[in-house]
Amino acid sequence: MEGKETRRGFPTAAGILFGLGIGGFFDGIVLHQILQWHHMASSAGYSTQTVEGLRWNTLFDGLFHAATYIFVIVGLILLWRSARRRHLQWSTRLLAGTLLMGFGLFNLVEGVVDHHLLGLHHVNETVPREQWILWDTGFLIWGATMFIAGWFLWRWPGGGRT
Repeated sequence: MEGKETRRGFPTAAGILFGLGIGGFFDGIVLHQILQWHHMASSAGYSTQTVEGLRWNTLFDGLFHAATYIFVIVGLILLWRSARRRHLQWSTRLLAGTLLMGFGLFNLVEGVVDHHLLGLHHVNETVPREQWILWDTGFLIWGATMFIAGWFLWRWPGGGRT
């Protein structure tokens, strides 16, 4: 019961939304821009080898970043409202747990929907095509690992003020 009591005042949804946003920003900044492994629609008929394809991918990448930005803003609003309306249970463990859950959830949803179901892009399109599934699967494993680790941090009893 102690674990539940320590989570009562903590804004879990805010932490998860922050994690979703951070996960999206990591994907967009690191994988799309810095490493240039893929873009939002690089496997969906918008080649990165043409100026027109890059224009479309840049637009789709921008819309993707706008969505992750909205996650962060909504998370901030929820955190602010929670802090102003009632006693907020500040906990590094709960914050880390919810951030990991959100980041992992981002990877799981984005990986299943964009990589596997829609085939919009794949994690690393710079490697031979037959290796794409390995990178996509690794991305899902990474996401599941973060989500599970975050859930254990969030759920595990041991006091809220850590």
